[in-house]
Amino acid sequence: MLQTSNHTLIDPKTGNLAFKVMTFEHNIFESLQRFNYYTLVWVTGGTGRVQADLSEYEFTENTVLSFSLYQPFKILPETQLKGIVIHFHPDFFCIYKHHKEVACDGVLFNNMYGAPLVSLPETSRQTLQLLAEQMKEGIRIKGFAQYELLVSYLKIFLIMLSRLKSEQYPQQATDMTGDDEPFVLQNLKDCIEAHYKKKHAVSDYADMLAITPKALAKITKRHYKKTVTALISDRIIIEAKRELYLTNKTVKEIAYDLGYNDEYYFSRFFKKNVEVSPQVYRETVGSDRG
Repeated sequence: MLQTSNHTLIDPKTGNLAFKVMTFEHNIFESLQRFNYYTLVWVTGGTGRVQADLSEYEFTENTVLSFSLYQPFKILPETQLKGIVIHFHPDFFCIYKHHKEVACDGVLFNNMYGAPLVSLPETSRQTLQLLAEQMKEGIRIKGFAQYELLVSYLKIFLIMLSRLKSEQYPQQATDMTGDDEPFVLQNLKDCIEAHYKKKHAVSDYADMLAITPKALAKITKRHYKKTVTALISDRIIIEAKRELYLTNKTVKEIAYDLGYNDEYYFSRFFKKNVEVSPQVYRETVGSDRG
């Protein structure tokens, strides 16, 4: 029997979801998802795999899956799942505005190169469970300073997850340490994000960062186990996939938007990375939108 319990706060100005805490005792998100808010899925029971952007990861019970705005993801259960889902809109809680307090940007969210997983040790579960219950109660009871109360609970929840993930994936957290190499990598990610539609050459990014292509390649290989070209390609492919299943643009239009004047060259590039043509990908994903 499917069972779901949810507590939802609606933004009175827009009528859209602001904050939501939901418990579930069935498999969810088996079709492709892409929300306009941040999502945390705490799997308290069950196992499976999660597909996020270009990668697939296995998870077990007491794992939190984190997804950014508009990030495509799908959860493929191997056993029956149960757990807690938290959604929050950036208008309700802006992770950029609160970055110094929470520091979850680039750790829990907006890191296309990292696994969207946090394992919860037993010592943390009780506190997080209590916070989730307090959030639900805070949504249910309307009253003075409701927003401030809910944001306080959410901040603590995110801080705990960010600390755990930084411990479990120290390589992803090195951008916070202040040494030279992670600083370069953070700038590289920012540069790719800003220019991937127009600049595809490694030399372009090396010039922006005032570093030689060889030195940049060495740093990137050490930290990400990938070449700079692969990082640029990953970002292009992510955007191409999003455009293919979220818009009705032609392949030619998408190719042009991503800096390719030759539609056929772009199609070959896409197929090399995804193993199917853009049109086949669109047809396959389109049949799975649900």
